[in-house]
Amino acid sequence: MAQIKLQPKKNFGRKNGCLRCGRKRGMIRRYGLRLCRQCFRETAPELGFRKYS
Repeated sequence: MAQIKLQPKKNFGRKNGCLRCGRKRGMIRRYGLRLCRQCFRETAPELGFRKYS
């Protein structure tokens, strides 16, 4: 009888959290930021982002 090789289970869901606080919801990953939206609002001016409206 042939041996059946089991594949490892896939990991679904949020794996990486915010680099500052570790929160996993509301992530901004664009441009490699990996910040949650709350931390992004606090650090956006230091990163060079500006509000126009």
